[in-house]
Amino acid sequence: MAAVRAGVALAVAMFTVVPLRATRVDRPAAGVAIAVVPLVGVVLGGVLGAAAAGLVAAGAPELLAGLVAVGLGAAATRGLHLDGLADLADGLGSHGDAARTLAVMRDPGTGAFAVVWLVVVLGVQASAFGALAGQGVLVAAVAGGLALGLGRAAFAWVARRGVPAASPDGLGALVAGTQPVWVAPAWAVVLAAAAVPVLDVRAPGAALLAAVVVAGVAAHARRRLGGVSGDVFGACAELAVTAALVVSTLG
Repeated sequence: MAAVRAGVALAVAMFTVVPLRATRVDRPAAGVAIAVVPLVGVVLGGVLGAAAAGLVAAGAPELLAGLVAVGLGAAATRGLHLDGLADLADGLGSHGDAARTLAVMRDPGTGAFAVVWLVVVLGVQASAFGALAGQGVLVAAVAGGLALGLGRAAFAWVARRGVPAASPDGLGALVAGTQPVWVAPAWAVVLAAAAVPVLDVRAPGAALLAAVVVAGVAAHARRRLGGVSGDVFGACAELAVTAALVVSTLG
């Protein structure tokens, strides 16, 4: 139970700006944090969707509301996942071996691949949040909660058993191999089922597309890096959120 309590606290402290002190930062606690962090995503996504809908209700243009929601999301997570997306984009774009790719990802500079990926992903997310906000607070909050919940469920897939860390330090080394293979699919089913009453068939469609994107990106990153790193977690989360938001706007 001590590891569970520490893991829940770590999920909040590590992946949000909430000033909660993590009492333990070790492999057991981190494994629990990865398993429960989709709940953090659901809460955050619901708040962002509701905020965007509130702005639209107050007369703001939908795109402006979406941009504000995306900005608030980045601030609430310290841009952690966006940084991972940018680093992985530059690393994979380098077309080097594993050592060269990891070196590029550790470089604090931002390359052209990172800029393009960030512009596209953030633009799509903002447009989607804005479109959902125009459908009312309930739809926007549920779709936001589903998308960010699925994004955090991607962590469990990246950290599933049998997948090694790409380097001996960092988040990848701390949590790689800690999750049973069923955790991520179970979260996808639960989150989609919970959203069906509001989003209808868009909910399972969002979960399915997010899963396909995460599986593809994680597999490609593993081949290129020889394992997974913290940047892979962040990139998979942001791409899963984007895929889920796009599907939620359809129909």
